[in-house]
This record gives sequence, C-alpha cells and structure tokens, in this order.
Amino acid sequence: MFVKDPTEEALEKNLRPKRWDEYLGQKKVKDTLKIIIEAAKKRAEPLEHLLFYGSPGLGKTTLAHVIANELGANIKICTGPTLEKAGDLASILTNLEDGDILFLDECHRMQKAVMEMLYSALEEFQLHLVMGRGPMARTMDLDLPRFTLIGATTRMALLPAPLRNRFGAIFQLQFYTQEEIEQILRRSSALLRIAVDEDALHLISTRSRYTPRIANRILKRVRDFATIDGSDTVTKGIAEKAFSFLEIDELGLEPADRKVIEVLIHKFLGGPVGIQALASAVSEEEDTILDLYEPYLLQLGLLERTPRGRVATALAYRHFQTPPPKTGLL
Repeated sequence: MFVKDPTEEALEKNLRPKRWDEYLGQKKVKDTLKIIIEAAKKRAEPLEHLLFYGSPGLGKTTLAHVIANELGANIKICTGPTLEKAGDLASILTNLEDGDILFLDECHRMQKAVMEMLYSALEEFQLHLVMGRGPMARTMDLDLPRFTLIGATTRMALLPAPLRNRFGAIFQLQFYTQEEIEQILRRSSALLRIAVDEDALHLISTRSRYTPRIANRILKRVRDFATIDGSDTVTKGIAEKAFSFLEIDELGLEPADRKVIEVLIHKFLGGPVGIQALASAVSEEEDTILDLYEPYLLQLGLLERTPRGRVATALAYRHFQTPPPKTGLL
C-alpha cells in the first residue's frame, strides 16, 4: 500500500495561506474584511456572520481559515449536504464556544428544515426545539454561545432571502488576474521546493483558468513531468509536454470544457439550448455544468446565457476552427 511522504504532505498543506500577507488577490474583499475584523476586536464582540460566494477554487475556505487565524479563534468545518436533520445542526452548534467560527461550505445544499432552524441561531443565538409529537409536543429554547458563521456557496441564487439577510456582510470572490496567479505560483513553487523558470511560470498561469486551486493542481502535475525527465527545473518545454499529455489547451480548456462547446456547436447548431438538454447531451449533471464549466466559459466569452438558453459565441467558433452558421455570429 502506498504511504504518502509526511514531508510532502506537510508541504502541500502549507500551500493554504494562513495570514493576510500570504493571501494573494481579492484585494477589495481583504481590505473590507480587515476593517470588519479590527472593529469587532476593538468592541470586544464576536465577528458578524459572513457569506462568501463565487466559483469553486477561488479561496472561500482559505479566507475562513485566515479570518480564524487573525482572530485567534477555533474553526469548525462542515458542509451543507452533511446536515441531513435539524438534530445534526443542533449537535454542532451546542458544541461551539464563545468566539468560535463555524465554516459551512455549500450552504445552499442544506435541507429546508435545517436551514430554518439556523435562522434563530444566527439572529438570537438560540435554538427553538420541538420536543415530542402531537398533543404532547412542547417547545424548548436552548441558548447558544456567541459564535460566527462563515457560509460559502457557489450558487448564491439558491439561498433563500431569510438566510441571506442574516449575514452581516456578503462578499463575491472574483476570478484572479494572470499577474495574481503568477504570484501564487511563485509562492507555491517555493513551498513545494520546485524551481520554475519564468517562461514556464507564465505558461502555467495562462492555463490556470484564473483560479488558484487549478493553478496549484497544474503546478504539481507539471512537477511530475519534470521529475520523470530528471530535471531539477520546470522549463517551458516540460510545461508544454505536460499540457499536451493532459490535453489542456492554450485557453486552459480541458476535454470536458471542450466537449460542452463542441456539443453546443455541432449538435445544437450553436444554440440556444436549455441547460437540461445540454447536460443530457454531454452526460453531465446540470449542477456540474453550472458550477464547474460554465463560469469559466462565460469568463472567456465562449458561451452566452440568454433567456432562451445557452449560445456559442463567435469566439467559440473561431477557437474551435468551425465556420459559424449562416445566420452569422461574425
């Protein structure tokens, strides 16, 4: 059985920033959070509940850890789908202490009953429990410690207004710039003890989908190719060889991304097509397309969302070297 090198595991864990000076990008979000945190410290009050939303891999979880470190607070982590019953939430909340942070990822996927129980916990720091059933049922109010909830979601529109309104501040995380991705790659390569020349670094950044998680993932895969080639340095040639093998093109598109656009162009004549039909045609779940593929395709301008459905753009036709329909996108 393969046993992971403890040193390697520690290095990978260290890729996650722990302090503000290590967290690169999202400047406006950071600056605002610093003010909120410092104000809470001066008032000796718990931090207000915070909500982060944006595409996967942009640093929502990392931000929660940075905030906990800056406050010197304990952080407990759970995800929306794991809270199946109201009792699951009650068990977690009653085990918190004053000043603790509860990070709730994928909060849009909570069960309705769990979500409704959370309302009073966020606003009043109380749980309103119903004991028993029928004529013997009675209610009981349970006081909670003054904790801070940090929610994260990729689907802001699926959060009901009563839950959104109970967060003191809501932040949207944007895609990173290429320069910010290059800075993140420099930091990661130093922590992973990988020598990467500037040409290779630039090439990796252009194919990282403006997303730190993907940039770090690609960096580690390119490192594998350098190891196999017996090179101490990741060069542009090694990076190009890795991209060719991994089928990542110059726009950072992977086979699954290309399949979405190719099906849209060839099977649906460029659209418009509904998300359900598109998901069925590419054999993917609707949520997978909405969360993983579509944000980046929209960012690149290869895809448009219209009231009638998804449409391939003129840029998509040019990138895939396919003549546009005669109705003309050019």
